[in-house]
Amino acid sequence: MEGVSPEPLRSELDSKSKQDTAKEEDDNTFKESTDAEVTKIRLMRAFVESRDPSSKEVDDLMIRRFLRARSLDVEKASAMFLKYLKWKRSFVPNGYISPSEIAEDIAQDKVFTQGLDKKGRPIVVAFAAKHFQSKNGADGFKRYVVFVLEKLCSRMPPGQEKFLAIADIKGWAYANSDLRGYLNALSILQIVFVENKKLKSTLLEEIEESQLPDIYGGQMPLVPIQNS
Repeated sequence: MEGVSPEPLRSELDSKSKQDTAKEEDDNTFKESTDAEVTKIRLMRAFVESRDPSSKEVDDLMIRRFLRARSLDVEKASAMFLKYLKWKRSFVPNGYISPSEIAEDIAQDKVFTQGLDKKGRPIVVAFAAKHFQSKNGADGFKRYVVFVLEKLCSRMPPGQEKFLAIADIKGWAYANSDLRGYLNALSILQIVFVENKKLKSTLLEEIEESQLPDIYGGQMPLVPIQNS
């Protein structure tokens, strides 16, 4: 192989791997979709691509997610999706949130990841008592929420669309109150509160003991979100 650089080969292999993963995700999408959903995914894709060429980079799972959010109404789902793309370009112009943009929130050490649960969903643990209103205001906390969600999405196996969140409110007080920040976060999250005495047994229904945080009786130390 003398005289042949490995870089082009690596790039070619990486590209092929991404294409294979995308194809696998698309195949999984259609296997898990009804005939009506498959038809509307194609209709919506054709429409949004004609309005915004960047939508070609979005997989069918994302298209289906917006369709389901609007009861398979192609017109309403498309309008919602195009607004999302416009928002993402303005709010995340570089395509990602840099830790340097949200250093204050990261320093509070309030969100951790814990691997995957029994259904293959990423696990995240958030401590309400460690959250304090950011000096950067509502937009600063929004960027932190986007950063956390992007981290979780990057850990999702092909075909997975959900994650499991544990919201720990022990020690939460008035000083932690950040109504505007909470509304920004809670609008896209579902939280289940569990009685403390039933906490471990309830969590173990969804999480292997090896992945359950040690503070809840499991075996895994907390892993800061920025290190995941």
